[in-house]
Amino acid sequence: MDTLTFIKFVAFRLRLVALSVLAFVCLITTVHAQSDEAGIVVIAHPATSKESIPRESLRAIFGMLLQKWPGETAVKVFVLRDDAQEHGTFSKSVLQVFPHQLRMAWDRQVFSGQGQYPEQLGSTQEILARVATTPGAIGYVRSNEVNQNVRVLKIR
Repeated sequence: MDTLTFIKFVAFRLRLVALSVLAFVCLITTVHAQSDEAGIVVIAHPATSKESIPRESLRAIFGMLLQKWPGETAVKVFVLRDDAQEHGTFSKSVLQVFPHQLRMAWDRQVFSGQGQYPEQLGSTQEILARVATTPGAIGYVRSNEVNQNVRVLKIR
């Protein structure tokens, strides 16, 4: 085998290895993102008539832009602190916005006098309890924390 052929062979193998590594990284990233989204679910008060909700409506509700359910019941939004891991996962994976973008939307609503902040709670257990007992309430928790006192909303 002459030197030029050998160099071409090595270059080809290096490209093949680089593409394999890139494909592996993409696969791992996709699986991780899907598992994060599957780990957080949106919950609502059990009397809520909805069983599913479009992602756009969910963004409007958590952005404090949509303030009433279709039956004219007021929406009461419960969230975790901005620095809570679940809040970051919910914002990025479910709403598909960064947490700071959500915070900016809330600030804009409050500072313009057109809205208010969602109620921030200290734990997902608090969110579960408050959503279960507050008509029109919506929040999010880890999927393994859901109980029969709340309704899980499917995202379409």
